[in-house]
Amino acid sequence: MHVARYGKQRKIVRRKERRGYLLLPFFPPDMFSTKQSCWFIRKVVCWRAAASNAWAVLLLLPITAVFVILSRFSLLHPIQTISECTSLLTSTSAIFSFILLCGVILMVGFLNLEYYTVIPTVACSKIALLGQLLHPRQFVNSLVHCIMGIIMAWCCAVTIGGRYETLSYHCTQSDGSPQMCLNEYHLILLLAGAFVGLSHSLLGVIYNMNYVSFHTVKQYKYLCFKGSLLLVVKCSATQALYSVRNYIVVYFFLGYIPRTWMCKTLNLHLSSSVHPLDSITGLLDLSLLYHLWISAAFLLFTWYITLLLFRIFVTEVYSFPVQSSFPEDAHHCLPKVLADKQPMILKFLALQDLALLSQHSPSRRCEVFSLSQPGGHPHNWNAISKECLSLLTDLTQRLVAHHDTVATNGRAKSLSFGSERKTSSETSVTSGAEDLMSPRPTLLMKTPTSVFTRSIAEGSQSMLTSPFTPDLDSPFASPGLRHLIAPIDQGSPWYGTVQSPHVMRRAPKLWSTSTDSQINGSPLPSSASVPSPKKEPSKPSLLAQFLQNRKEQLPEASSQALFADSQAHIWALEGLSYLVQASFSEDQFGVVQTTLPSILSCMLVLQEAVDRHFKLPHASSKPVRSTSGMGDSTYKTLRFALRATLKTAIYRITTTFGDHLNAVQMSAEHRKRLQQFLEYKE
Repeated sequence: MHVARYGKQRKIVRRKERRGYLLLPFFPPDMFSTKQSCWFIRKVVCWRAAASNAWAVLLLLPITAVFVILSRFSLLHPIQTISECTSLLTSTSAIFSFILLCGVILMVGFLNLEYYTVIPTVACSKIALLGQLLHPRQFVNSLVHCIMGIIMAWCCAVTIGGRYETLSYHCTQSDGSPQMCLNEYHLILLLAGAFVGLSHSLLGVIYNMNYVSFHTVKQYKYLCFKGSLLLVVKCSATQALYSVRNYIVVYFFLGYIPRTWMCKTLNLHLSSSVHPLDSITGLLDLSLLYHLWISAAFLLFTWYITLLLFRIFVTEVYSFPVQSSFPEDAHHCLPKVLADKQPMILKFLALQDLALLSQHSPSRRCEVFSLSQPGGHPHNWNAISKECLSLLTDLTQRLVAHHDTVATNGRAKSLSFGSERKTSSETSVTSGAEDLMSPRPTLLMKTPTSVFTRSIAEGSQSMLTSPFTPDLDSPFASPGLRHLIAPIDQGSPWYGTVQSPHVMRRAPKLWSTSTDSQINGSPLPSSASVPSPKKEPSKPSLLAQFLQNRKEQLPEASSQALFADSQAHIWALEGLSYLVQASFSEDQFGVVQTTLPSILSCMLVLQEAVDRHFKLPHASSKPVRSTSGMGDSTYKTLRFALRATLKTAIYRITTTFGDHLNAVQMSAEHRKRLQQFLEYKE
């Protein structure tokens, strides 16, 4: 039957090839699943990127006209300035420069398409950030930006004209013989373009400018562009000012190097009648500073406009069909797309469509709740709920692992979450969604031990460690903690007469390390301690100290990295909760009720994990506002949005079902926590 089925499909494909519908070789549907997911890149993302580049090229003409006017404007002769600008825009050199500018804009658009990401790269340490800046891929990106900056600076020099127009000019020696001299004004403008391009590339890594975020409030593309235009102008002018300031300092100390190299390479001379520009007198030229700034602002504005248009077009809402009547289009449907891991833009847009579907589309919700014919199985709901629960379970396990690492080592590992990090359970201990369909005793929530049972003698450290009293039955208790707080063996010297209400065993501290016992100069008191010879600790080398200091985590970096992809979890929570809410009146077959216990258990366990994470230092602190306007820093607040969305999702379900949830099978701890929501006490 397997061969006969593929033979029938091959005949269908051959008929389509003869009709001109399909020219690709036939592959079974289970093979090359990545090629099936690439249909979205070819048919949607690439066309959206091409549309954004087309608009950027169309806007380049008025932007160039404004630059020409600003670079040649004269308050004393305004009419003459307008006539000169008009003649310049219609000249052959201006048309050639415009063609080069169009090529640069297309290259910038290609780099945006090549380097964009929906999951930001969060560097958890200074070493990790340095590694990103020195990565070979980033080196190529910086080199290309330098070349594009030089090309745009040459176009600006030709457009401004005058002393900036050419690289060399005719001059005379002291004896009157003619020679070719270097025009340093043209050179300084070209090097400024390279410097601004390099700065833009490096700042793009530091501030995650390649990160594409999805806005909560959806607007038309024109309104999004109009609302962000003033910000682009402000960021371009400000960043150009900073770049020119830094460039002047660099050129003051190192400007003689490229000048000497250009003279030797091109056999040019330096005119003795012109002051060198790598001096205070040469750099304090207001006209030079203004043209450097206006050229840098023009360069950055065109690049920022291209980036803004790319973000607007790529994040546009895409509506996926819930089900299809044709098997060959099944991989275009929402349940199948949600299960795909790559590309991430496809998964994010599918989750966004799920969240919008669950809120605003009753007809599509009916397709989600429908049964398959023949068979009568809720395949659509099972696939959608399974993927959403898998995402939430993966986040829960990541938070558990992070909490265990902090509880045992005192500091989270310095991880750098990449742009194309899989949302499947790569760092998890067990895989989640299928396990959530059945009761899991290992994920039952336990109320933490009271913080008031600690001894007051622990002093100031109790304020930090008391909220994190380990619970052995909770999934957040690490193996190390279970070993330390395990029941005492009868053969132990602590068993028997030694046991006393006045003898208390110390629980491990959250931020303790192996050297915590040496903080106060003496080890922890213990009746069973054996004196040992004191060893002098070896002093680390200067290089080791330097590397260790650079490996220290940046504030909030580990927390931001954990929630870097939480936009997907926010949409999963919204989609599930709204679908469950709608099922109260729209689910005719009761397909949602079969998975309601798993959904509630998953959300409650995730809420416990999130609550414990927010008790860690730096997790609940608000991030510092980013100084780079074009760098999207919304990922820094995703953990707060996730916490609010999670609580809202649970309240949405409890408000809709009310006391009917008492009939749902769940553990006693989950029922106790759910009762808090039913009584509006959370």
